[in-house]
Amino acid sequence: MRVFTAVLLILLVLLQYRLWFGKNSVPDYIALKENLVRQLGANEKLQQRNKLLYADTDDLKLGLEAIEERARNELGMIKENETFFRLIPKERGRRNVSDNINGKVMP
Repeated sequence: MRVFTAVLLILLVLLQYRLWFGKNSVPDYIALKENLVRQLGANEKLQQRNKLLYADTDDLKLGLEAIEERARNELGMIKENETFFRLIPKERGRRNVSDNINGKVMP
């Protein structure tokens, strides 16, 4: 009976070792679970991006307004008999050393 108990105890120890430290053990399972959650999050972001791209391509296929808007914004195109004005704001905060007299800034 003692031999049988010793064999069962050794078998239990070996199985526990494989469960906690062997290949495909509990820590490996937890790491794979975390990778799965991370990958599902990345997939969700990519699916949202794909939906936006599909909507954009549908707009470009079906409507001329989307094409015109892209041409104006991205390529800077204008229609015939249309005047284009570009307003450039003055840069603020840049003054020369000569503008500073006796520690006072001149307007």
